[in-house]
Amino acid sequence: MPPRKRKVSYPPPRTATRQAPPPGVAGDPAYIRPTVVSINLDAASGRSDLKIGDRVRINGGGLYSGEAATIEKFAGGVIPAAVVRTEAGKTRQVRTIDLEPIGPEPVREVTAPEG
Repeated sequence: MPPRKRKVSYPPPRTATRQAPPPGVAGDPAYIRPTVVSINLDAASGRSDLKIGDRVRINGGGLYSGEAATIEKFAGGVIPAAVVRTEAGKTRQVRTIDLEPIGPEPVREVTAPEG
């Protein structure tokens, strides 16, 4: 006859002995985790004053923030976006709420060389 199986005993979970967090002082502001994302609900409305070919400045955060660009096409979706080409020749999709219209590109006068 084979021997009886022993009962398996598992160690108690580490969270079982964890103490309760200390109560916060009433005057302390609520702690906000640094990884929390805030969503701009106005972004869903987009901007209606933009059209293809307009020169815009990219606002908000990101790689091309503050750079001038030209709108190449609009991308539909829940949050309206536009595909823009920066002056450096890079393309990027940007929310239309992050685009600020700027005037047309200044015209440079070309002078003929004297001689």
